[in-house]
Amino acid sequence: MTEQEKGPAAESVPASERILQATDLEKRFGVKGKQAVTALASISLTVRRGEITGLVGPDGAGKTTLLRTAAGLLLPDRGTITVLGLDCGTDAIEIQSRVGYMPQQFGLYQDLTVQENLNLYADLQAVPGPERKKRFAGLMRMTGLGDFTGRRAGDLSGGMKQKLGLACSLIKSPAMLLLDEPTVGVDPVSRRDLWQIVYQLVEEEGIGVLMATSYLDEADRCHRLVVLHQGKKLAEGEPHHFREPLRGRVFTLTPTPELGARHLQSRLTGRPGVIDVSIRSGRVRCVLDRETDSSALQRFAPEAAMEASQPTFEDAFMAMVAPDADGLHKPAPAAAAPAAKAGNGDQAVVQVRDLTKVFGSFTAVKGISFEVRAGEIFGLLGPNGAGKSTTFRMLCGLLRASGGEVHVVGQDLRRAGARSRSRLGYMAQVFSLYRQLPVRTNLQFYGRAYGLHGDRLRRRIDWALDEFHLRGREETLAGQLPGGYRQRLSMAAALLHEPAILFLDEPTSGADPLARREFWLRINGFAQKGVTVIVTTHFMEEAEYCDRMLIMSRGEELAQGSPADIRQLAENEDNPEPTVEDAFIALAEGLVRPEAMPGSRQGAGR
Repeated sequence: MTEQEKGPAAESVPASERILQATDLEKRFGVKGKQAVTALASISLTVRRGEITGLVGPDGAGKTTLLRTAAGLLLPDRGTITVLGLDCGTDAIEIQSRVGYMPQQFGLYQDLTVQENLNLYADLQAVPGPERKKRFAGLMRMTGLGDFTGRRAGDLSGGMKQKLGLACSLIKSPAMLLLDEPTVGVDPVSRRDLWQIVYQLVEEEGIGVLMATSYLDEADRCHRLVVLHQGKKLAEGEPHHFREPLRGRVFTLTPTPELGARHLQSRLTGRPGVIDVSIRSGRVRCVLDRETDSSALQRFAPEAAMEASQPTFEDAFMAMVAPDADGLHKPAPAAAAPAAKAGNGDQAVVQVRDLTKVFGSFTAVKGISFEVRAGEIFGLLGPNGAGKSTTFRMLCGLLRASGGEVHVVGQDLRRAGARSRSRLGYMAQVFSLYRQLPVRTNLQFYGRAYGLHGDRLRRRIDWALDEFHLRGREETLAGQLPGGYRQRLSMAAALLHEPAILFLDEPTSGADPLARREFWLRINGFAQKGVTVIVTTHFMEEAEYCDRMLIMSRGEELAQGSPADIRQLAENEDNPEPTVEDAFIALAEGLVRPEAMPGSRQGAGR
């Protein structure tokens, strides 16, 4: 971006509009005996009243550090930052009483009800008793939690917890709101609802919002954007300023049925001049550098139809943030994937019939049925609280089914769980490896747990270190790895024993866009080598990587089929080219009926 596109200087913004001002801000974190890490380096930015300013950047960019400094929780090492005209270094207590701050892991008390959490935060914020009733009522209307005030916070769905966390941060009518990844881990419906709440606050109360987000489509909804990378500010400006330089450099390719979108993506990734390759609505989207024209794409994929596309902020972001030199965002060739196969491509390696799970008087899963074939990527999707995680745990053998049948690689999971689980790999949503142990020790532990010993264990660890670019970090404690490397280590541990089926539970939740790209390129390579993958995700664009998917709500099947089948449900005159997210929201809200679609319950197992 040019200097003009980086946005006006602070002096050109009237003081009455400036709600946050950072000037040459620096923050370092030192560990005794080690070189200090610079989390923020000479950051200057302005947040205006009545606007949403988005913070975007890869893991380790400095987003959370900036928000914590603005909230008065960290002191800068150099430079200044003022909020509401108050200095964050000397007036932290007053700032905290006037600002709403919602961190990534908001401190809800799981054993307290919704109302008790509200009361507690009102006490902490010293909200007078007479004001509480009206304030609580308004927050419950805004968040849609009015019918759940007596429910324990620990029993709420992920989206409802986020809404409650936001409500608690708004107890005292803040003049500014600081949000750190508020929509991570929530479904598209809840994500949309949270955005509506934030916009309502901005429009009706005129507050300023500084928000970090991993969703690049959300960035396009902000009034202004600040891109951070490795503690430095790369650019600042309105979303359209980022998009304009990409005109003429973004193209969409439509693959032939024989080629397929995933294979075309793999073919184009890493080609000279190709900055980014992603899958959108069954087609492949490519971003080129300034020196490369579209004829290069035609040479790489002559059988694919190509057309120019309008750039998005996501395209601009991927062009700005170059992959790390060590290949952080470029996976090893697919040929290095495990060679395990559960069967041929027409064989069903997972068969589920009338699967049911009951907890006391509550039925979490209500008689769902589906099949997964060898080498497929199969997605389990649904709103928070839909029952997909419960289904997932039953498929992995981590939870016993109340009724129905589950067969995995020819074994009845209800009778032969141990034998079946030895052929499964599992990657949990939350990083579950031993943080206090080094990378190599973690791999040794999990390899032995999977029955690997001697030369085979050593060979598999060598494969994992090379495949996931972990060489040179063998003695690094797992808890000290950057987020992208922790994700790599988790997947490496799950694949050490060459499983036939890989289970991935929200594997990219909280990961930055670059890490998500890398992750799915690897999964695509493994699936091409015959590994069957079953995944849950809240990123609807990731559903495009699935061969087929099952969408659930309240424990029941809503729809089942390929991404094209699902997209077709939302197709109409106003939206002739819907996304999977469009269909997901329409299904979740009962706006479409999927009974006649191929791949629904009537067409299951086709």
